Amino acid sequence: MNFEMKKRALFLDRDGVLVNSKHNNCFEKLSFMPGVFNSLKKIYDNSDYSLVMVSNQDGVGTPSLPFETFYPVQNHIVNTFQGEGIEFDDILVDYSLPSDECTGRKPGIGMMSDYQNGEWCLEKSFMIGDRLTDMAFAKNLGCKGIWFSAEENVPDEYKDTICLISDSWQEIAAFLTQDKVKSPRIASLDRTTKETSFKLTLNLDGSGKGELKTNIGFFDHMIEQIIKHSHIDLEGTFKGDLEVDEHHSVEDLAITLGSLIRKALGDKRGINRYGSDILIMDDVVATVAIDFSGRSEFIYDVKFLREYIGTFPTEMIEHFFKSFSNSAQCNLYLKVTTGNAHHMAEALFKAFARAIKVAVKRDPSSNSLPSTKGVL
Repeated sequence: MNFEMKKRALFLDRDGVLVNSKHNNCFEKLSFMPGVFNSLKKIYDNSDYSLVMVSNQDGVGTPSLPFETFYPVQNHIVNTFQGEGIEFDDILVDYSLPSDECTGRKPGIGMMSDYQNGEWCLEKSFMIGDRLTDMAFAKNLGCKGIWFSAEENVPDEYKDTICLISDSWQEIAAFLTQDKVKSPRIASLDRTTKETSFKLTLNLDGSGKGELKTNIGFFDHMIEQIIKHSHIDLEGTFKGDLEVDEHHSVEDLAITLGSLIRKALGDKRGINRYGSDILIMDDVVATVAIDFSGRSEFIYDVKFLREYIGTFPTEMIEHFFKSFSNSAQCNLYLKVTTGNAHHMAEALFKAFARAIKVAVKRDPSSNSLPSTKGVL
């Protein structure tokens, strides 16, 4: 069974994550964590996670915390979330003391048998907890951990488990729903040479907005395709020495675009890294594959039967993609069947954009580097 067919869970610790850990079982002084309602509702409405509360409640049922004291508070917590439109699919509570060494007590996973039956994609499920025992629980269960903490460093033993450290519910919701406004990857470049002058800003987490004019008609049409179909926002100004020819403008824009993407990707943690697309446009089919590997390798299997499309030299299409590959430090493969020259070029640029969109996309279930080498 593939991941897409399996269910995903968002396991949630109660105290210190949903409600304040102080006075957590005192009805009169109970308080909820800041931002939890709006943020958890956003996750609930915009994802397919099943919400599961998993909590250690030391010694409930003992004289110091009888059931008749605990359950009214617990039911109030659940009912309050329900009143905000947030339903828990399951609630698992362990009442043992640490000295009992109960296997159901976190970080033990004795309560989790229903989630280990093969129906759940634990690799793409999360545990949100404020203690390292919650992260140990995530590690033992085989899911990812979100450490609800103000700490800055991930302990070595949990580097493969913890994918986010934050004590902000807004940031956690942005991460789990891939909120493009709250977690952008933006890069800017401003440069002037004797050949070109430009000031550009790129947002990898955009929506395909922006306009960039080089005053090279057909080339501007192709840049428009990249912006639209990659969902990258690109805006700014660009001026080239068109009194010479179009070469420097096309080359420098390719180099700049590659540099901006490389800069915006940062250390590349959590991205797909690889992207490919096959696109049909009328009489032609284009195939593009890209790998942001940190190395540039360029394969171009394209044969134009015309020297120009309008006034734009078809040789500059190859030069654009090669310059991009060198600057972005990516492997780039392009192929298109022979047909109408305009369709061939446009299909290549569209497929190129769509391949980039796949490759730079972040996987919220992973913050790991997509390489066994440990560096890209």
